[in-house]
Amino acid sequence: MAAGARPAFNLSSSRAIGSATKGFAMKIRALAAGLALFLASCAGQTPRLAGPEAPAARSPVNPVILVSVDGLRPDYLARGVTPNIAALAAAGVRATAMRSSFPSLTFPNHYTLVTGMRPDSHGIVNNTMEDPQLPGTRFTLSNRAAVEDSRWWDGAEPVWVTAERAGLKTATMFWPGSEAPIHGVRPSQWLTFDGALPNKDRVAKVLSWIDQPQRPAFMTLYFDTVDHDGHEFGPDAAETTRAVAEIDARIGDLVAGLKARGVAANIVLVSDHGMAAVSPARTVRLDQILPAESARIITGGTVAGIQSLPGKDAIVAAALLKPHDHMQCWRKNAIPARLHYGRNPRVPAFICLAEPGWMALSGPPRPDMKAGGAHGYDPEAPEMAATFVAAGPGIKAGGVVAPFDNVDVYPLLMHLIGVKALESEGSTGLVRQIAR
Repeated sequence: MAAGARPAFNLSSSRAIGSATKGFAMKIRALAAGLALFLASCAGQTPRLAGPEAPAARSPVNPVILVSVDGLRPDYLARGVTPNIAALAAAGVRATAMRSSFPSLTFPNHYTLVTGMRPDSHGIVNNTMEDPQLPGTRFTLSNRAAVEDSRWWDGAEPVWVTAERAGLKTATMFWPGSEAPIHGVRPSQWLTFDGALPNKDRVAKVLSWIDQPQRPAFMTLYFDTVDHDGHEFGPDAAETTRAVAEIDARIGDLVAGLKARGVAANIVLVSDHGMAAVSPARTVRLDQILPAESARIITGGTVAGIQSLPGKDAIVAAALLKPHDHMQCWRKNAIPARLHYGRNPRVPAFICLAEPGWMALSGPPRPDMKAGGAHGYDPEAPEMAATFVAAGPGIKAGGVVAPFDNVDVYPLLMHLIGVKALESEGSTGLVRQIAR
């Protein structure tokens, strides 16, 4: 974290969950006790087989539901509005924090969580990127053709592809990558992203998958409300806290729906990154640093990618690689090793990383830009910390684990669905710590 940046959270502060109001703590204990009793009652069950064709199509008693609450910082759980997530943590395990991968952006980290590979390895190196092997094509979140093009995603194999090949049914709710046939395989059921779909309906869809005779062994559920409001209003805003409370209520709906069906699922709740407060007053102007007609700015913001134009490499290097206030730039081959970034051909020639709370822009701030939130910064910045909570028959109860890298989630997911994990950059340390 750069000097002068505001610490985002303090897990030992008086706002921590353990120091919440008495009524809130009692509610958490009651929810956790009920959840733990239900999970214990189901833990000893034997998985059912679908019929003579199994194991080609197994329907497990204890499915795995991977829930992403985009932009959920760990300290948000200390605001006294998340009794259902707190109950999950009490019945299972939580991490004090989880480290996102660099850059701490949505698509790169969602793909890391389900592949165990860092962005530089799996190839989703940014939310906006270009590929020398795909000339004339630009990957952006709004480019449906690119999002559904397997060539962007085939650098790794996500959980659902390996599971489907092993004879398990899978279903994905808006997970990045699930809309493309990766290595020729799709989830058995998947949805095209629709940000307007209410969160209640997202939970109802997952529960409808649970109701199917051939129940998926692995499901994902994605919420973007917290991230949206964090960007719009900032991480400390009342609106963001209300968004956290709303998502917590939907987690309550999911848990209640599973309990009503007698299904003890292994729930793994994660976020992809945190959120830092930003302002139009805290911007670095790349267009005022780079000489005219010297480079293309492929992406800007918290982390900027710049490609020099032919014959202009030395000019761009001279402009970018000198010291800058609130920003540091590197050639891609000189990015600090701890960021695990710069080898992939999709990474532009120069990367500039802004100080948390600052933005590196290609021009002046938009007239409508206001104070809000952003992410993409150094994963070591406290503001970028991600959330991890897990509970279910396959998870030990009552544990708190120290911070770990998000590549370690993939081996846990594969362990929980009972399929051998592919080689990855994730460690099995988390499995050994928290899996039954």
